[in-house]
Amino acid sequence: MNHVQIGNVTFGNDRPLALIAGPCQLETLDHALMIAEKMAQACADAGAGFVFKASYDKANRTSLKGRRGIGIDEGLRMLDEVRRRIGCPVLTDVHDIEQARLAGAVVDVIQIPAFLSRQTDLLLAAGETGAAVNIKKGQFLAPWDMPNVADKVASTGNRRIMLTERGVSFGYNTLVADMRSLPIMARTGWPVIMDATHSVQQPGGQGGSSGGQREFAPVMARAAVALGVAGVFIETHQDPDNAPSDGPNMVHLERMPGLVASLMRFDALAKSDPVMG
Repeated sequence: MNHVQIGNVTFGNDRPLALIAGPCQLETLDHALMIAEKMAQACADAGAGFVFKASYDKANRTSLKGRRGIGIDEGLRMLDEVRRRIGCPVLTDVHDIEQARLAGAVVDVIQIPAFLSRQTDLLLAAGETGAAVNIKKGQFLAPWDMPNVADKVASTGNRRIMLTERGVSFGYNTLVADMRSLPIMARTGWPVIMDATHSVQQPGGQGGSSGGQREFAPVMARAAVALGVAGVFIETHQDPDNAPSDGPNMVHLERMPGLVASLMRFDALAKSDPVMG
């Protein structure tokens, strides 16, 4: 079983739960620092590891009118500042080879978006940076397809790999999360993450943007943690209804301390009697 060390946080299917959390999009430095500080405190209080996440560019927006983000230069500067001031590792997603190279020089974790999880050149570029690589399982992939995906990154000599479940396409504008995928992916030996917020997304469900059912995100998180996953990915915002992206599936920031504390209790039980190998 592999462990991935990211700063002071260890991800492993047999290690205490860690959270990857933050807003969908970077907005301002003060906003990022505010969310990172509150999440770092909530995780510290509960005994959970914490990695801050946020995107500088949302390249797969439903509509051309969707707000893309602040751009890579300003985004990486903000993420570097969050890491320096808050003292936590930082994660962001990349969409092409050049972004992987630029982000890999700044952030602790490069994330491969689900839509791009079969893009060989992007996976190789991410692995070559030496940063940890979190791969979102494509909405079109089965869990037993993921060893081939991980092998592409591992071929670069980079074995700092994590695999994330975020639901699979199930009819129009609907995703379904099959909890069997978590132990199936865990058989690879790589740490497994549950994306609790994107798994309740409704892609394109609002016509020009995606909808979501944020009330079910804690349900997804609890179900996954009860199996003994390495981590949970949760997007959060103090005002999701007015967030620039993915508001319908983001969890209110004020709910996060209680949710993290609850998840750690489930995690302790799961890790004391493991069902995932």
